[in-house]
Amino acid sequence: MDKIKTMTMEWTGNSLIFIDQRFLPLEEIYVECKTYQDVAKSIKDMVVRGAPAIGASAAFGYVLGAKQNQHYNEKDRFFQEMQNVKKVLGGTRPTAVNLFWALNRMEKVMEDNLEEKNVKEIIDILEKEALNIAYEDIEINKAIGRNGEKLLDDGDAVLTHCNAGALATVDYGTALGVIRAAVENGKRIHVYVDETRPYLQGARLTVWELMKSGIKTTLISDNMAGWVMKQQKINAVIVGADRIARNGDFANKIGTYSVAVLAKKHGIPFYVAAPLSTIDIETENGNAIPIEERNKDEVRFCYKTRVVRDDVDVYNPAFDVTPHELVTAIITEKGVIRQPYEKNIPSLFV
Repeated sequence: MDKIKTMTMEWTGNSLIFIDQRFLPLEEIYVECKTYQDVAKSIKDMVVRGAPAIGASAAFGYVLGAKQNQHYNEKDRFFQEMQNVKKVLGGTRPTAVNLFWALNRMEKVMEDNLEEKNVKEIIDILEKEALNIAYEDIEINKAIGRNGEKLLDDGDAVLTHCNAGALATVDYGTALGVIRAAVENGKRIHVYVDETRPYLQGARLTVWELMKSGIKTTLISDNMAGWVMKQQKINAVIVGADRIARNGDFANKIGTYSVAVLAKKHGIPFYVAAPLSTIDIETENGNAIPIEERNKDEVRFCYKTRVVRDDVDVYNPAFDVTPHELVTAIITEKGVIRQPYEKNIPSLFV
């Protein structure tokens, strides 16, 4: 059986290995998941994060679940156990639609083969499908990069929020994939990176990735973005997404909405880079997107340092929703789409 190894994850055939993103950039620690429960915990605890990466991870977790239940030769019982595997993996992060897209795709493959194949054959087919999801993600990201880099000019300065790079995907990245593609085409791009409180994905992960790639990078705190725009230091904003509604509203890391409002105020184009698997065509608008709330200690601490008493009340939504009217364009593997999104987004799925 094929294997896969990237910066984000490694599939060995019997386990899924992640670089533990909670410790980057100061330490490179790896977590080996041998069961679907291990994968679920890694997704929930943000060992691995980013919508496309979560989707691919869940697919491999589904395979591990199938292997854990392969002793059930009775296919009805096997299918019943796999429904529980899907439920556990699907209960980890509610906002990222790629998670459910990948699990539904894996379940359909199992259902399509349940009648004619035995359990071992089904597991082999599921493993091939998970690998297909992973390899497809890499090619999709590169296509997003090729489509999006045309929007950037030589010498542009780009602001990004959170991490939508190789670490948030199987490899290459969505928002950072656009920047990588521009640089690979000889364009000089300067990236301003929001630190992205409270989890600091921008400071810890995006800066680490960009510096490894030799791309000019400047880190700013989240509350500096407006001032940097006012000083005319920013030519474009590019972010990723965790779920895009049918009308173009989208959920992304908390703080994205503020950046979009600031970009609109200063006349700066605001782009979203995401694969079609991040578009939830069944969700009419952003009001229907579930928003995950995380542990309050993520705000009480700055990385590993406590900054307030533990009895301070905290509100900690992990995501916010940016309305479609603030989005200049959405960059996908099928091309760049613009308003009206209610017409142009569904056309991508025809």
